[in-house]
Amino acid sequence: MTDARLRRGRGSLAVSFFVQGVTFALLVTRIPAIQDRYGISDGLLPVFLAAVPILAGVASVATEKVVARVGPGRVLRWAQPVVLLALLGVGAGSEMWQAAVALGVFGLAVGALDASMNMLGVSLQRAYGRSIMLGFHAAYSLGGIAGASLAWAGAHWHLPLFVSYLPVVAVLLPAAFIGSRWYTPGAEPPVGEAAGETKGSVGVSLKLLLPLCLVMTFAYIGDSTVSNWSAKYLQDVLGSSEELATVPYNAYMVTTLLGRAVGDFGVRRLGAAMVVRGGAVLAALGFAVVAVAPGAWVGMAGFTVLGLGLSVIVPQTFAAAGRLFPGASDAAVARLNVFNYVGFLIGSPLVGALGDAWSYRGAMLVPMVLVLVTVAYATSFSSQPARYGGGHERPRTVDVG
Repeated sequence: MTDARLRRGRGSLAVSFFVQGVTFALLVTRIPAIQDRYGISDGLLPVFLAAVPILAGVASVATEKVVARVGPGRVLRWAQPVVLLALLGVGAGSEMWQAAVALGVFGLAVGALDASMNMLGVSLQRAYGRSIMLGFHAAYSLGGIAGASLAWAGAHWHLPLFVSYLPVVAVLLPAAFIGSRWYTPGAEPPVGEAAGETKGSVGVSLKLLLPLCLVMTFAYIGDSTVSNWSAKYLQDVLGSSEELATVPYNAYMVTTLLGRAVGDFGVRRLGAAMVVRGGAVLAALGFAVVAVAPGAWVGMAGFTVLGLGLSVIVPQTFAAAGRLFPGASDAAVARLNVFNYVGFLIGSPLVGALGDAWSYRGAMLVPMVLVLVTVAYATSFSSQPARYGGGHERPRTVDVG
């Protein structure tokens, strides 16, 4: 495979990650507006919100079967436009059933999209022979910042959802579809590589994958805690103003982007296991600072540290699955991706229930402990099984994530 083809494949996949970051941020940051548009009650809203990750998990499992026939590139090429059109559908409807259909389609398409994007990322990383997964997720974080900014502009100018979404979809949909022409699958794994897999094998050992599933779940419990509770925590517990309460999540997103932008370099120098250990400890420290913060500014610093810590864990978890099952990496990534949604489903209700029953300061200690457990599973990120270097680059002496 030529260097030019790999570079085009890497660039087009980064665009796909960016587009998905924009799209998802435009949805989740306008949930109050969606609720008002369709008259969804506070009691019914959690049902709508839970349906999206549940359907995404179902689609992720189904994607494992589809890519075995057509490949992840083709799945991604058609899933991304569907996600964008579903977002537009959320803004176009007026009846509750229309919201349910649009969000249902969004959930199914986003599950296929998340799984196929990460499948391609893992296979490209194998072809490159060095860590590049964090760069893809950095593109997603950048898209999230752009999407949140566009959502703020729409809310600030009181634009209807459809008017707010239409220009974004009109630009991103053709860009993503044209870019999909250059999606490139990575290198084939050598026969008899790690975990006892052979070329063409489809077996994935649950015993080997389970630690990574737990890490993925714990990371998304932490992430959903920040996205759903940081503003409320700063305002209700630490006594900040309403304006200041909006800052922690933005700071979290920025430091997540920074951590992912430099994370590949850290993996190449220190190895994936060391980077994941450091990220888990840093994230736990961030939660601890938030839990004991005497005021809003200290709490904001804690959420900022959290972004740096959590930023490296999810991309490296996908990469580790690809290394453990080089002959079945697509299947491993599809199954692992389900636990993204499991963590999302558990995190927000868990913190809310503990906050109501106990205290929100105490509730912050639970994701702290869970993310710290990742340190115990760091051996699953070890460099020993990784044998990259399919002729594109000389294999490195340290792990490549």
